[in-house]
Amino acid sequence: MTCDGILTFWIYFFLILSVLLNEFRLIKAGRPNELHIGGIFPIAGKGGWQGGQACMPAARLALDDVNKETNLLPGFRLILHSNDSECEPGLGASVMYNLLYNKPQKLMLLAGCSTVCTTVAEAAKMWNLIVLCYGASSPALSDRSRFPTLFRTHPSATVHNPTRIKLMKKFGWSRIAILQQAEEVFISTVEDLEERCMEASIEIVTRQSFLSDPTDAVRNLRRQDARIIVGLFYVVAARRVLCEMFKQQLYGRAHVWFFIGWYEDNWYEVNLGNEGITCTVEQMRMAAEGHLTTEALMWNQNNQTTISGMTAEEFRLRLNHALIEEGYDINHDRYPEGYQEAPLAYDAVWSVALAFNKTMERLKRRNKSLKEFTYNDKDIADEIYAAMNSTQFLGVSGVVAFSSQGDRIALTQIEQMINGRYEKLGYYDTQLDNLTWLNMEQWIGGKVPQDRTIVRRVLRTVSLPLFVCMCTISCCGILVALALIIFNIWHKHRRVIQSSHPVCNTIMLFGVIICLISVILLGIDGRFVSSDEYPKICQARAWLLSTGFTLAYGAMFSKVWRVHRFTTKAKTDPKKKVEPWKLYTMVTGLLSVDLIILTAWQIIDPLQRILETFPLEDPISTTDDIKIRPELEHCESSQNSVWLGLVYGYKGLILVFGLFLAYETRSIKVKQINDSRYVGMSIYNVVVLCLITAPVGMVIASQQDASFVFVALAVIFCCFLSMLLIFVPKVIEIIRHPKDKAESKYNPDSGISKEDEERYQKLVTENEELERLIAQKEEKIRLLRQRVAERESQMKASEANGSGINAVGPSSGHTVATATTTMSYNTPAAITTAITQDNYTNLELIWILLRRSLHANTLHVINGTSYPQTVEPTLKIALTVWLGIDAM
Repeated sequence: MTCDGILTFWIYFFLILSVLLNEFRLIKAGRPNELHIGGIFPIAGKGGWQGGQACMPAARLALDDVNKETNLLPGFRLILHSNDSECEPGLGASVMYNLLYNKPQKLMLLAGCSTVCTTVAEAAKMWNLIVLCYGASSPALSDRSRFPTLFRTHPSATVHNPTRIKLMKKFGWSRIAILQQAEEVFISTVEDLEERCMEASIEIVTRQSFLSDPTDAVRNLRRQDARIIVGLFYVVAARRVLCEMFKQQLYGRAHVWFFIGWYEDNWYEVNLGNEGITCTVEQMRMAAEGHLTTEALMWNQNNQTTISGMTAEEFRLRLNHALIEEGYDINHDRYPEGYQEAPLAYDAVWSVALAFNKTMERLKRRNKSLKEFTYNDKDIADEIYAAMNSTQFLGVSGVVAFSSQGDRIALTQIEQMINGRYEKLGYYDTQLDNLTWLNMEQWIGGKVPQDRTIVRRVLRTVSLPLFVCMCTISCCGILVALALIIFNIWHKHRRVIQSSHPVCNTIMLFGVIICLISVILLGIDGRFVSSDEYPKICQARAWLLSTGFTLAYGAMFSKVWRVHRFTTKAKTDPKKKVEPWKLYTMVTGLLSVDLIILTAWQIIDPLQRILETFPLEDPISTTDDIKIRPELEHCESSQNSVWLGLVYGYKGLILVFGLFLAYETRSIKVKQINDSRYVGMSIYNVVVLCLITAPVGMVIASQQDASFVFVALAVIFCCFLSMLLIFVPKVIEIIRHPKDKAESKYNPDSGISKEDEERYQKLVTENEELERLIAQKEEKIRLLRQRVAERESQMKASEANGSGINAVGPSSGHTVATATTTMSYNTPAAITTAITQDNYTNLELIWILLRRSLHANTLHVINGTSYPQTVEPTLKIALTVWLGIDAM
């Protein structure tokens, strides 16, 4: 080899080595014609939004298109360095640090998933880096003080809230519920929604949140009777929510759900087994039917050529082809997550390229280059920020422009799940407040669901037949009372009426009439009078029932009181008359107390119409979403218990005292008040019924029919029973004895005091004993008469057999004895002694002597001997002693 050849070899060697070294240096530091950006894509995570699955291929398509554009970034190529964040903030921060601290220098960062974007954007300002988010909707990212270098092609989640409010107004929904996943993006969205609902006078009945298991939260929605529900959660949680919706029956014609619109079209059918969803695909379809979605327009709706030279449909075809190459079954509608946001990622790369292109032009005028940017160079960072802030173009997602907060300005699309497919219902322009409606909505049941169960307030009223029945009985009682008043006045001159104090009876009857009228008022409710007039009915009830009771019961109380006074202080003068004015004064006093209490009650704390509400009830026959809210009218005042306690206490004392007086005078009869016993019986019944009715009526006050019947029957029974006991005996007496002189036999209460009655009972007992002794003596007399008759027959026989007492024969001995014995009773004392000795032989002799004396028409000759006139009385005394009767 010649010297020239050797020299040429070494020259080429060093040239090649120099080129290789330069290439290596360029590889390490980046080529001079390359602009490097970092990309953070959520792809392989298990939770959150894994939209990088479709957004990463879309970004690669954009890089290819940008680098092919000769008028864009002349002499430069845009290079993307990316990694997977799995939508985890910690992993996303790690990916960011790796991108920043590894060569080459990055000019901007692309990021997706709200939680990752929050972490990255908050830290990127320390490196003077602009962050462009293609898939972050968190409203918190709109905070310029916290995220000063953030832009996003994905509209903020708050852009959905004006659309939701617009739809709620359109369909007349003013009561909603919110179910959210406990993530910052959804928390911020809910806070914004609450403010807008407050401005629009929309009630948020409940706000439920959950971390991963929505079971309890969905159950709480059911307990709160939520009908219009806004759901804010990632798609994995959305599938769990949908399954729980099916289990809790929170779907169908009575419920409307708002879901986020950036889920894939078949989101409710995929990954059910992998995520442990226990519902079947068919059940998930049933639960998803009819729900609404709102989403910012992510696909250009017009068939216009965009800045890339493609229409949105052409981009869709290219993207589908790229996804098929990566193994996704697009032909069977198996779209990867993030498919809806893919145009945003595509336009994000174009936004970066346009911003860099504008920045290069501005820096060129200042003799600077974009390649000179370092993480400490705030000047170039500000130029990039200004260029990005002014970027505006027509992309495949629509017009791309950024607000002062760095948010994407976009229209909102409204869709509804109809027969398993999403159908577009309309579009809403937030800036112009313009709703374009296509009238394509379909509701299960054929009508717009209600935002709540229609609660029909139904006033519980007394049963009309029951009311008519009680009114009829009361009217009959009033007529009877009027007839008795006429009867009382017409026969006031009769003693039976006068002795019962007819004026008191008339007062009682007027009280009965007033009580019976109050029964009619007790049944008058909202069926007959308006709510404004009802307090007047309340006042009338209190006045009539209280005064009627006082008049009726007070009249009877005054009578029994006077009877008691007679027995305790008038024993010395039993004929003392009852002064009527004392009875009337007592009734007047009781009535005055009533008037004072009722007047004070009405002036200080009048009765008002108070409604008692009851739990919701199902209607008897209807398919509408209706519940019945029963209501019951009551008459109450603010201090109702105090006034009732005062009235019940006062009347209760009188009732108990009246019962005591009636018991004390139960067996007393006073001719000045001839019906005192019947009055006492009436008081017994009134007291018992009142003491039962008052507490029971308060307990069953919520049962309008039972309460009305119980109180009405108690009042009616008291009235009728009092009239029956007091007036029926008088009516019967006057009918039986039209003339006054026969009334002496009436008056069951006439005549005697308690001591006289005890004396009378003692005499009755003695009389019974004497009657028993007389019966015994009469029996003894009968036996003696029988024996005397037998002896007389024997004497007649013996006289027939002999001529006298001296005849000789079988009877001579007897005759001699008789004669001898006769001689022994020659004096009255001896005769009396013989009689009292109860000697039958002596009696025989006495009987013979008596007969002989009778035959001789004298009792002064016995056996031929004359006795003085004293013999006859002696015989009478002796016979009286022996026989126990008069001897005449």
